[in-house]
Amino acid sequence: MKLIYVFTRGVRKGRLKMQNSGAVVTPWEVKGEVDYDELIRQFGVEPLDRLMIERLGRHAGGLHVLLRRGMFFSHREFGDWMKSYEEGVRVALYTGRGPSGNTHLGHLIPWIFTKYLQDAFKADLFFQMTDDEKFLFNPELSIEDINKFTEENLLDIIAVGFDPKRTKIFADLSYTKKLYNIAVRVAKHVTFSTARATFGFSESSNIGMVFFPAMQAAPCFLPQYIDGKDTHVLIPCAIDQEPYWRISRDVAPKLGYRKPAGIYSKFIPGLGAGGKMSASMPETAIFLSDTECEAIKKVKNAFTGGQPTIREQKEKGGNPDVCVIYSYLYSLFEESDAEVAETYKSCKSGGKTCGECKESLAKKVAAFLKEHHRRREKAKDCVQDFLLRE
Repeated sequence: MKLIYVFTRGVRKGRLKMQNSGAVVTPWEVKGEVDYDELIRQFGVEPLDRLMIERLGRHAGGLHVLLRRGMFFSHREFGDWMKSYEEGVRVALYTGRGPSGNTHLGHLIPWIFTKYLQDAFKADLFFQMTDDEKFLFNPELSIEDINKFTEENLLDIIAVGFDPKRTKIFADLSYTKKLYNIAVRVAKHVTFSTARATFGFSESSNIGMVFFPAMQAAPCFLPQYIDGKDTHVLIPCAIDQEPYWRISRDVAPKLGYRKPAGIYSKFIPGLGAGGKMSASMPETAIFLSDTECEAIKKVKNAFTGGQPTIREQKEKGGNPDVCVIYSYLYSLFEESDAEVAETYKSCKSGGKTCGECKESLAKKVAAFLKEHHRRREKAKDCVQDFLLRE
C-alpha cells in the first residue's frame, strides 16, 4: 500500500491517500480505514515502543488508558522531550482546537491525554483556538459563527479539568500581537513551494490559507518568546495534524529555539461502519452537547461486529475487531484491562450479545456526559482564569 498526494476540488488541499483502501488523511479531512503502520512510515514518525511507554509511566505514576490501549501510538522525539524534563529544562505542552462546530468525543482524545501529561510533568499548557483557520478554510462560516463556536468550545476545553494556574488558552483572532510577531519570523523562512508541497496549496488558494501554517507554528515558540527562557515544547495531537510540525521543526533552529516534539493519537471511529468520528456526519458522532437520551439512542443504533440474530451470535460468536461498541469500551470507556479482555473473549465465543455491550456502553457514555455537562456549567464561572491576554 502506498500513500500518494492528490488534490481536492476547489481548495485543492494536499492529501495523503492510501491507494488500496481509499483512506484520506490531511489536517482538514480524514476518510476511510486508516493504516497506522503506513502512516508511521510515510510521515517519518516513530512508533511508541514499550520502553518509552514505561519511561513515561514512571514519571506519571501509572499509564493512562489511552497509552495502555495504543490510542497514542507514535511520536517524534518524545524521548528527547522527556530527557529535557529529566535534566531540568523547562517543558511545556501545546495543543489546540479549530472551532468550526460543536465538540464531539473524538476531539477529546488529545485533550484528555494532554491533561494526563500536564499533571505528570507539572507543565504549562498553551492551548490555541484557530478561529482564523476556520474562517479562511471554510467559506460557509462567518466570523460571527466562528465566534459563537469558540465561546462554546472553550467551555468544553475547560471542563476537561486542566490546571488553571498552568493553562493558557487563546484564540488567534483576539490574541494577535505576540502570535503574529512569531508567525512572521516563521513565514520568512518558509517558501511557497515548501507550503505547497506540504499542504497542496495552489493559485486558487486564498493568501490567508497560505500564511496560516505560520500561525499554527507560532505557539511552538510562544513560551520562549513570552518568558525568554529555554523551553522544550511537546505537542499531543491526532496524527493528521503532524504536517504542521514539520515546518515548525525546520524553522526552529533558524529562530534559535528547540525543535518541538510530538506525540500522536489515532482517530476514534464514528458510530457507523468505518471512518473516524466526524461532525459532518452528526448521526455517527456523540457530541458533548448531546443530551444523555440522544447519546444513548446513537449508541444503540451503532454498528457492531455481531451476527444478524441472537441465535447466530451465540452459535458463531461476533467480531469485536470491527465493532464500534467494543472499540469505544476498549479505547476510552472501560478502565479495567481485565474487563476489556473478558468482553473480547465473550463476544468471540458468543457468550455476550451486542445488546448487552450496547447497554453497558450507553450507561457509561450517559454518565460521562452528565458529569461533563456539570463541569461545563461550572466552567462558565472561571473562563477568565484560563485566558491568555495581550
